[in-house]
Amino acid sequence: MKLLLDTHIWLWYSLGSPDLPDYFKAAIAAPNNELWLSPISVWETLMLTEKGRIFLAPDAVTWINAATKALGTQEASLNQTIAILSRQLACPHPDLVDRFIAATAIYYGLQLVTVDQNLIDTPSLEIFGDTDSNSNE
Repeated sequence: MKLLLDTHIWLWYSLGSPDLPDYFKAAIAAPNNELWLSPISVWETLMLTEKGRIFLAPDAVTWINAATKALGTQEASLNQTIAILSRQLACPHPDLVDRFIAATAIYYGLQLVTVDQNLIDTPSLEIFGDTDSNSNE
């Protein structure tokens, strides 16, 4: 499977959070799955550290570089098509980061790993583990 990790999922996994469901942990750890990360998740992580909502040691940039290398994520680069798609989505709320992450998953044909209900409710978005998703029919 090709999985795009939502920002919180990437952070939860990398920081060993007990909030991460076990089946997500197993999917992320599975050697046959491709793990993808959007640069917008890196940006969001930097914003969270700047606002003091999370602390990453020894510093955010060093932690991000080490975490992406350790996990072996592929970068889901942003482009003009993703930017346009992010504004065309029927996303239930206007969060810019969520829109970019959703558009990135659609553009690259990736299953999004998330527990964010707003993303789960986005039509045409394939959600990992969501057997009721329209895109999985």
